[in-house]
Amino acid sequence: MTTMKREHNILVLISGNGTNLQALIDACAAGTIPHAKIVKVISNKKDAYGLTRAKDAGIETTYHNLIAGGYTKKYPGDREKAREGYDVDLAKLITTNEPKPDLVVCAGWMHILSPSFVDALQAARLPIINLHPALPGQFDGANAIQRAWTAYKDGQITKTGVMIHYVISEVDRGQPIVTEEISCEECADEDALEAKIHAVEWRIIVQGAVKALSSLP
Repeated sequence: MTTMKREHNILVLISGNGTNLQALIDACAAGTIPHAKIVKVISNKKDAYGLTRAKDAGIETTYHNLIAGGYTKKYPGDREKAREGYDVDLAKLITTNEPKPDLVVCAGWMHILSPSFVDALQAARLPIINLHPALPGQFDGANAIQRAWTAYKDGQITKTGVMIHYVISEVDRGQPIVTEEISCEECADEDALEAKIHAVEWRIIVQGAVKALSSLP
């Protein structure tokens, strides 16, 4: 495994239970992600259990929500502008954070990031990586596991997978960092496939973070 020359700061975006966040917390504590620490967790869901996981680990947290933040009231009837305003402020939260993050990890972040957000982080030379439960180009966007199981049952595929990729404006189309295939044929039902995918996610999100950090100057 590559040894990093300095400590790197990771900022994690979540929306839910935070099992992938927990994998990152544990890996940083164990040194599996060498010389790295999580400096902040941002959630767009107030009741996300991942916020509790972060607080239990002594990590600073922030709640940033489209509706609670007043963006839909500021731009009534124009969800696109509301979303853009939300994303611009999210980018500011991240790029002005102290200590400055070296990497942003979307770990179950259920909000499509707009070009305004991606452009702002690119301008700050701050890479973003995302975990997606599908192989590159296979099931972009939401409900990837359900769509994969349906495609398998329809005889269209025999395998799906998980990838960690860099985030660009096109949803789930950024350069893959780590991918792993999963056989649908070994799963009795959709729940079994989902469980198998999650077990892979917890492992390769750590691998993806290590690779992304090791490529930094």
